[in-house]
Amino acid sequence: MKPFYIFFLFVFIFSCNNSKNKRKELVHYMPQNSLFVIKASNLESLKSGITNNDFLQKLSKTITYKSLEKKLEPLALLKTKGNLLIGLEKDKTDSLNFTLVTKYHKGLFLTDSIKNYTEETFKDKNINYKKSTLKNISFYSTIIDSVFIASTIKRNITEAFYNVELNKDLEKIHHTLGKDKAFSIIIKSNNPFITSLFTNKDLPLKSFTNYIALDSDLNQDQLFFNGITKASDSTKSLINIFKNTVPQENLTQNITPSNSDGFLSFTFNNYSILKQNLNAYLLKDSTSVNTPLFDNINEIGVIYEDNNHAIVLNSIDAIATNDALLSEQTIVENYRQIDVFNFSKPEFFSSQLTPLITYNKATKYCQIDNFFVFTDNLEMLQNIIANYQNKTTLSNQTHFKQIKEQLSDEASLIQVSNSSSLKNIIKNNIKEPLPNTFNNYKSAAIQFIYDSNFAHVNAIVNKAKNRVYANTVSEELNIKLESDLLNTPKFVTNHITKQKEIVVQDINNDLYLISNKGKVLWKKRLKGPVLGDINQIDMYKNGRLQLAFATPNNVYVLDRNGKEVGPFPIKFNDAITQPLSVFDYDKRKNYRLMITQNKHVLMYDAKGKPVKGFTFKSAKDHIITQPQHFRIGSKDYITIKTKNKLYILDRTGKTRVTPKTAHTFSKELLYVYNNKFTTSSINGNLITIDTKGNTATQNLQLTEQHSIATTSKTLVTYSEDKLNIRSKTVNLDFGNYTTPKIFYINDKIYVTITDLQARKIHLYDSQAKALPNFPVYGNSVISLDNIDKDSALEFVAKGENNAIILYQIN
Repeated sequence: MKPFYIFFLFVFIFSCNNSKNKRKELVHYMPQNSLFVIKASNLESLKSGITNNDFLQKLSKTITYKSLEKKLEPLALLKTKGNLLIGLEKDKTDSLNFTLVTKYHKGLFLTDSIKNYTEETFKDKNINYKKSTLKNISFYSTIIDSVFIASTIKRNITEAFYNVELNKDLEKIHHTLGKDKAFSIIIKSNNPFITSLFTNKDLPLKSFTNYIALDSDLNQDQLFFNGITKASDSTKSLINIFKNTVPQENLTQNITPSNSDGFLSFTFNNYSILKQNLNAYLLKDSTSVNTPLFDNINEIGVIYEDNNHAIVLNSIDAIATNDALLSEQTIVENYRQIDVFNFSKPEFFSSQLTPLITYNKATKYCQIDNFFVFTDNLEMLQNIIANYQNKTTLSNQTHFKQIKEQLSDEASLIQVSNSSSLKNIIKNNIKEPLPNTFNNYKSAAIQFIYDSNFAHVNAIVNKAKNRVYANTVSEELNIKLESDLLNTPKFVTNHITKQKEIVVQDINNDLYLISNKGKVLWKKRLKGPVLGDINQIDMYKNGRLQLAFATPNNVYVLDRNGKEVGPFPIKFNDAITQPLSVFDYDKRKNYRLMITQNKHVLMYDAKGKPVKGFTFKSAKDHIITQPQHFRIGSKDYITIKTKNKLYILDRTGKTRVTPKTAHTFSKELLYVYNNKFTTSSINGNLITIDTKGNTATQNLQLTEQHSIATTSKTLVTYSEDKLNIRSKTVNLDFGNYTTPKIFYINDKIYVTITDLQARKIHLYDSQAKALPNFPVYGNSVISLDNIDKDSALEFVAKGENNAIILYQIN
């Protein structure tokens, strides 16, 4: 079962009822006792993100998840059209329960074709609701003021009808969530699902804060969260000990060995304020205690290594801090020219800084530049010294640098964990052993940056990327969809970032737009398969691009968010038989859309209105290829090809060129090669026509089963397992090959062809030389481009039947 059930659970049948309740937001209908709330704005992005996220896939193997999955299996049938909220809670028997709230619409939950489903309708004190049972799981549902509510607890349904007191804290924290995020979460600190975020078991979530609200960003190898945490009582939550302090730069990573389990670091600009707040939290007497050791410290850290700990003080005045330790100058040893001293107050740090620090065995210390390191384990101290001198600390590691890019440099509190430490944190929350499947997650972090009465939160779990070597091909993404692919994935341009995204359609005619990080941005059901490639147009001439394409009976124009742009879609009674042709004659965005219906053509402008001045209406036979537009010199040419005739027209549809010789044409596209219209005959001859109608035929020794492609100066042909590039032949293995495709990027020619039988993608340069490490696995024609901000090229192709693979050429 797919991992998205871990986040959204639903149900449902509906009944209508009116209520005098004037609640206006979905959160107003959430039960008071909701301890863990999930907000989703785009279910498709959520489901795809979780399904394709490697970390969540690993979690799905746990007993905890599988038992949850089994219970919630029948709840994945909701078809929402907007935001939804899911509140989780446990009852007295420790059983999981949920309440779901979303806007009601027709088709939200259709039960006609569902097996093992029963329902009952009840009326209790003028309250109408339904009880539904699916696979032995029962839930209740109703509709109040066009809001659909479903819950496994009957009381949550009945109480929703009354003007109960709103949970103001939940409402306020809910308002901090992003409006366009795939999903967000609100965690109440006393929830039974996540009890601690830290390696230190003395830092439970219930005493750390009241609420945490986080927006999520999922991709294949990373989980990233950002948001806020807030505790209403300034003295009863640990996060508030940072009140009235200013976060400083965290530098503990510069002293933490790369082979450690991680570290905890907290910073402050004034230790006395921090200590006063900490005493208030611990209900201790705030009488001032002289602690000169902390006078010039702005960061305190704890390094974890198996069961060993080391405390790190980061000093802004190492001389003054050293003076504070003058009574602790008994040398134990000298290691690599660093003196190691005895420390006579092993419980000093825990007595001053509990619960942040509970380690009470610090019997030795040393000074390493501005860092003062305390521990009882001499080998650990030696390891810290050696890594620092060898520049092999955590800060020098690629996997740490990758997560550091998404974290703030200054944090009040930060914890960084390696895979072993991360595994232990998860195990402590789900209360079960875990397999060794997190080894690639070498760095995970959570940080809190205290502000005015709240703290910003950033959290990241990141899969370390393997080192990339020159002249290699690396698989960047493998994106699985719910259904098999119908066509091949293609790159389109994001007009906001100027980078590329992926568009593809599945066998259910659902069209997807996917980011170059693997995130499904939206999914839209179309009335039929897309014909050919999808075009992009700037319909309003404002730099914002739309997708334009045809299905067998409709022409669509969609905006960046997958919304239909009026007056599209335009429906046609007669079938559209070729892909939509988009012409932009003068590059002024005065688009013309040509629709082909067997032997007839229709011309529309970008506003969906017929172009009256275009006089060509019909060919004498069926049109066998997509109509095309070319410019040679200063003149425009529109070409329409039937089996026995090539029409070469001007902008108005009048004949511009009449070929002087007739041919029986193949279904290959027309190209302009050496300033001549170029295509092939049905028997494999190359046919060229100049702008005066003169025709030439060349025998290229191709069979009827052939393919051609050209640029203005490069000719590529394929026939009988032979690929010819500029008259140079590549002998391919026996197979079932796609039509070759040419890409011209950064003044270089790339030629690609795919063996669908062996599932191998080939890529050659203009001299017919295979690029290093090709062929690679793939099952379709590719789309090749530079899709992001680096200099490397990427290409996308179909992998397995329901998967998209994104490669990078290094």
